[in-house]
Amino acid sequence: MASQDWMTKDFYAALGLKKDATQDEIKKAYNSYARKYHPDRNPGDKSAEDKFKAASEAYQVLSNEDDRKQYDAIRAMAGGGPRFSSGSGGGFEDIFSAFGGGGGGNFRYSTGGADAPGFDDILSQMFGAGAPQQNTGGGFGGFGGFGSRRRPEKGADVTASISIPLRQAVDGTTVTVTSNGEKVTAKIPAGITNGQKIRIKGKGRPGTNGGEQGDVLVTVNVEPHPVYEVDGKDVYVNVPVSFDEAALGATIEVPTIYGKKVKVKVPAGSSSDKVMRVRRKGIDNKRGSVGDMYVRLKVVVPKRLSDEAREAVEKFREVSSEADPRREFHDLAKI
Repeated sequence: MASQDWMTKDFYAALGLKKDATQDEIKKAYNSYARKYHPDRNPGDKSAEDKFKAASEAYQVLSNEDDRKQYDAIRAMAGGGPRFSSGSGGGFEDIFSAFGGGGGGNFRYSTGGADAPGFDDILSQMFGAGAPQQNTGGGFGGFGGFGSRRRPEKGADVTASISIPLRQAVDGTTVTVTSNGEKVTAKIPAGITNGQKIRIKGKGRPGTNGGEQGDVLVTVNVEPHPVYEVDGKDVYVNVPVSFDEAALGATIEVPTIYGKKVKVKVPAGSSSDKVMRVRRKGIDNKRGSVGDMYVRLKVVVPKRLSDEAREAVEKFREVSSEADPRREFHDLAKI
C-alpha cells in the first residue's frame, strides 16, 4: 500500500541509483549501504543511522515489483515534488495543480450542460466516497448547505511506515508516527515480523457530518541484523566452528535471539552449511506460539598455522589422501 511519504522521498537517490536500475542493482546497492552504515558498525553516528534507515525503507519499496510501480506512478504524478496537504490553505487552482500539473491545465471543470461534471463529480474522482453528496433536504446545493441531511461518514485511513531494529521487533517497543501534522504514539507488539501492519484507531483523517475519525495503518519494516535472520517465527543463525570441532564433533554454546545460550551438539564429520534445528528457541509472539532456531555451521580455517599445526595438517592430508571431497561433485557435473 502506498505511503504518503512516497511523493517526497527519492528512494533511488537513497540507494545511489538511477530510476532505470535493475533488481540486481537495487539489491547490490542495498547490501552495500547496509554493510557500510549499519548502526552496529557505526555506534553513536546519527548520520550513518539515518542513511541506513533511508536505505532500508527504499529497498523495502523498490525490491517489490508492485510497490515500485506504484511508487514510480505516484512520483510521476507529483513531479517528484511536495505532496498535497489538506491544510495548506490553497485555493481550487492549487488543488487542481496538485492533481493535474502546473496551473491546473490538465484538470478542468464545468458548471453547465447535461453531461458536464459538477464539483461533486470532480471531488468524487479525487477523493472517492468523501466527496460532498447531493442535498436532499433543501438548502444551498450539494455542499451541505442549510437544511441538508447527510449521513455521517468515517474519515479516510492514513498509511505510514517505520523501520525498527530486529531487537526491538523481538522485544516490542513504542514508536511515533505523524498523522494530520500531529505525532501519534503506537505500541509495537513483541514478535512482530517484517512487513506486518499495526492499526492505530481514530488517528486518521477527520470524519464528515459527525462521522468517526479514520485510522492510521503502520507498516513495520524490520532492519537486517548482522547475526540473526528471521523468517516468520523461525530464526536462522550462522555459527563459526573450528576444523577439529567439525571433523571430530563437539558441543558448542549458541546464543538465542533473546540472549540466553543453549548447547548444541555438532556431529562428527560436519561440513559448512550443515543446519541443525533447535526446537522452540525462535521468536515468541507472546500468544502461545514459539518458532524454532536453525543453527547453520560455518567451518573456519585459521589463516596462519604454527609449525606444529601445519605439520599435523600435512600428516592428516597424507593419511586421508584417498578421500576425495569432490568425487560426487564431478559425478554430478557430468549429468
